[in-house]
Amino acid sequence: MTTSAGQAPQALRARLESGSLAGEWAVDPARSAAALRNKGVWGLVTVKGAFGSIGGGGTVSAAGEVTGRIALAAGALDTGNKKRDAHLRSGDFFLAEKYPAIVFTLDKLLPAGEGVTVSGTLTVRDRSRPLSFPAAVTLAGDGAVMLDATVEVDRSQFGLTVNPMGMSSLKSTVTIHAVFTRS
Repeated sequence: MTTSAGQAPQALRARLESGSLAGEWAVDPARSAAALRNKGVWGLVTVKGAFGSIGGGGTVSAAGEVTGRIALAAGALDTGNKKRDAHLRSGDFFLAEKYPAIVFTLDKLLPAGEGVTVSGTLTVRDRSRPLSFPAAVTLAGDGAVMLDATVEVDRSQFGLTVNPMGMSSLKSTVTIHAVFTRS
């Protein structure tokens, strides 16, 4: 059964309440993707990048409570510019050698409106901040559950404030397509 995003809250709620989604789930890295966008050069140029590695998983309890984790490899961000990528991996930004993953820990997923509300904690480097955002969920015919979201993150909340001459926005947009399969 494939469910459109508009039908997902009701179908998801029913599946969670029935316990049919209970169990352990894993992010399928081959079917999942995450990207980053940031306005640079005083808003005239958008820097885009893709995370080359995404992982994680989750648990759905018999009562329908959802917890989990999604991890993006900080050292696998590719913007198409090797010099910029090296700078993003450096101590000015992700310090990928010491903090190899950007991690979102899911505390709660609630059907709401036309999708779901996702709540948890985002950890970048050594700083963690609460984060809630709307997402779309699709229940696929092959048994997979897909979560799609676009989230704006203020990088200054994580100590990522390097911004020569104020050229870049401190707000970055992360787009995620996470496909979960039973593990």
